[in-house]
Amino acid sequence: MKSKSDLRKELRRVRKDHVAAQPAAIKALLFNRPPAPLLDLLAENATIALYPAIGSEAPTSSYAKFFLERGHVIALPRFADENAQMEFAAFQDPFDKSDLVPGPFGLEQPDASLPVIEPDVLFVPLIGCTAKGDRLGQGGGHYDRWFAAHTGKTKVGLAWDVQVVEGLPIEAHDQQLDFIVTPTRLYGPFA
Repeated sequence: MKSKSDLRKELRRVRKDHVAAQPAAIKALLFNRPPAPLLDLLAENATIALYPAIGSEAPTSSYAKFFLERGHVIALPRFADENAQMEFAAFQDPFDKSDLVPGPFGLEQPDASLPVIEPDVLFVPLIGCTAKGDRLGQGGGHYDRWFAAHTGKTKVGLAWDVQVVEGLPIEAHDQQLDFIVTPTRLYGPFA
């Protein structure tokens, strides 16, 4: 099996090529709202964490608007600097993003004045995943560490179909997802 580093390079390229080949009209329709079977499992008052998608990552802006309109509290990751632990903070304006500021790693993040909150359900980015819930992230370990310190949270990966692979090198600290959403399928729940 290839190393995580080699897989990240390969899967980033595959993802980028896949997204670039999608017509704009099709991309606008994808990841518009979470699949109904997943929504049926979410508590009415669940706090939902998303991520600010960059590049060819699965987009989250429509999900943020959908969940806000449904009455959920929304959160995004926030970092004091590149060496800081990840925390989640309130995201109150997914329509205009007026409460976001530039943060480390080229991400937009909630302004420092917005409160830290602990989400119940987290939609997480990924570079690759398996149909059984294994996840290959960016390599910083931010989500794995957060999940290890905050057990019992629902972890949902968002991925393009080309990111689902047969196998990944898994280490003891790697946290398994509970569900994976792609444009064509919902995987999970995983035990």
